[in-house]
Amino acid sequence: MNMLVCPIDYRYGRKEMKAVFSNEARIQKMLEVEAALARAHARLGHIPEESAEEISRKASLEFVKPDRVDEIEREIRHDVMALVKAYSEACDGDAGKYIHLGATSNDIIDTATALQLKDALEMIENDLILLGNTMAELAKKHRDTVMLGRTHGQMATPITFGLKIAVYLDEVRRHLERLREARNRIVAGKMMGAVGTGAGFGEDALKIRELVGEELGIEMATATGQLVGRDRYIEFVSLASNIATSLEKFATEIRNLQRPEIDEVAEAFDVEKQVGSSTMAHKKNPITSENICGLARILRGFMIPQMESAILWHERDLTNSSAERFTLPHTAVLLDDILIKMEDVFRNLAVKPESMMRNLERSRGLIMAEAVMLALTDKGMGRQEAHELIRQLSMKAEKEGRHLRDALMESEVPLSDEEIEEIMDYSSYTGKAGEIVDMVTREWADEKI
Repeated sequence: MNMLVCPIDYRYGRKEMKAVFSNEARIQKMLEVEAALARAHARLGHIPEESAEEISRKASLEFVKPDRVDEIEREIRHDVMALVKAYSEACDGDAGKYIHLGATSNDIIDTATALQLKDALEMIENDLILLGNTMAELAKKHRDTVMLGRTHGQMATPITFGLKIAVYLDEVRRHLERLREARNRIVAGKMMGAVGTGAGFGEDALKIRELVGEELGIEMATATGQLVGRDRYIEFVSLASNIATSLEKFATEIRNLQRPEIDEVAEAFDVEKQVGSSTMAHKKNPITSENICGLARILRGFMIPQMESAILWHERDLTNSSAERFTLPHTAVLLDDILIKMEDVFRNLAVKPESMMRNLERSRGLIMAEAVMLALTDKGMGRQEAHELIRQLSMKAEKEGRHLRDALMESEVPLSDEEIEEIMDYSSYTGKAGEIVDMVTREWADEKI
């Protein structure tokens, strides 16, 4: 019987990202680091070439079985030494005695983690590009679809749905820029021994570090204690939290706009089979957007333990180890999960221009008060005087349940009926929204390359 406890094991996350942080992947990456170290030693003449070749041949789960590693760890209670012993057993001849030569545990652990984060960031980068492409198409499609702008939860002035999405797309573009800029700080290994001096590697310590980095295709930290600086992992979780916060913001907007009294967009819903409620059979809930919001909050919760994992005694202690077994994999898996879900929401989003127009009309023209005020200033009226006049007419129209257009036409404002009708055209007061959409989508096309 499976005794699964963590919802990531059975409910959330994609298999591709879970595979990056699985126990098997962790062991495989550690084997690759050990093999790279052995090859570096061989290139410098420290160990026989044939031993390094044997170690490299056996750097695979085909030969080093996770069950055997676990069995040894239960006995000796040290994960890295358990791997080294199982690895040594798998090697023919005396090659095994050269495994882990001069290294400390976190030379292997942190460098393997760097390889995992490299893979994870590549997937997250692709997720961001997929999401951004979908949002760009949505913004272009609704470049001129007029809708209510809202501030303080109240009707403001008209915008376009394309502009709303373009604002979000520009945020995604910045996240992609942040990820690419931070990658080399986040993905860094180490190979400097017990306290970061490289003494265990002898005179060739710096060369060994350089060769291992070349073998693995990653940067190696210049100065460390026993651990890679945890500011790097803080930056990863912070980046992920920042992205997740944007996704929660987008999803919250979808949830609000899907409310029946607004009804301007809606998540896709399979009316043939999908169930919205166990008791209210009419319900069509924005469950994916709600899921994104909930998981984003969990993800951000990893910021505190990850920051505290940077505060260690002297060159290291072990308080970070258990925490990071949660923070790093869960952060990556949850971020990948909600990025893919957000893209799906936008790709299948039902946009309702007729509802948007209906809500514009519900304002009875009051949202055009600013436009009228500015038209009056064009006629020579002072801005403050125009503001007060339109404020009074707006309050009167609202109190009487009348359209602002009618109140204006009955007033003595220096505007003809034809001018008032033109001003009341919602699409005439979206400013440069369309041009901004064009600018953002062009910048996205340049950034994603």
